[in-house]
Amino acid sequence: MAKEKKTNRQQLFEAYTHYVLEHEQFPKSVYAFCKVNAIEEADFYAHFGSLSGIRDAIWTAFFENTEKLLHKNKDYEALSRKDKLLSFYYTFFEVLLLNRSYVLFTLDKEVKPLEKMEQLRGLRTKFKAFATELIEDGNAEKNNRITQHPPQIFSEAAWVQLMFLLKFWIDDRSAGFEKTDMAIEKSVQTAFDVFDNTPLNAILDFGKFLWKEKFQTSA
Repeated sequence: MAKEKKTNRQQLFEAYTHYVLEHEQFPKSVYAFCKVNAIEEADFYAHFGSLSGIRDAIWTAFFENTEKLLHKNKDYEALSRKDKLLSFYYTFFEVLLLNRSYVLFTLDKEVKPLEKMEQLRGLRTKFKAFATELIEDGNAEKNNRITQHPPQIFSEAAWVQLMFLLKFWIDDRSAGFEKTDMAIEKSVQTAFDVFDNTPLNAILDFGKFLWKEKFQTSA
């Protein structure tokens, strides 16, 4: 007797996103999700501990797919820090575009702010690690420790920037999302200008303002 084929992570991702879009709601339980998709619960739990776990993992997969695409470019490692960040944003939103309907639903204004942020935990960890590497590369180029940037603070600022761009992309109705492309270019240019030439206390004040505004627009 042939051994039954197990359901892998990618198949679970696809089944979950299809369920959400077809039913226009999140599954109420692992049992209900697995029953509709003819999936063994044991196969689900082999990869994820809960439904919130798969939501988190989907966003993490968006980041990982972005990284894979970036590293397929043999010239990527030779890019400047600014161009690496630009490349990340452009590629990340191309990945999201393939899943736009799912992203719009999961980040809809009707979804509670806490639930929105919980599903982005894995993405936040991955992105902040990416931003920290860029910051540390920049610090290595500075001889004076006073001009170096604390990675923990500046990686958080980079995360706020990503959330700003994500909301901009969600609201963008321009053809080909050309306004998002412009927002990416301008925000990255501004970030590098500000962070390279502005005192730390002014950056912290600006970061607090952006963080406050982000939560107000998400509520």
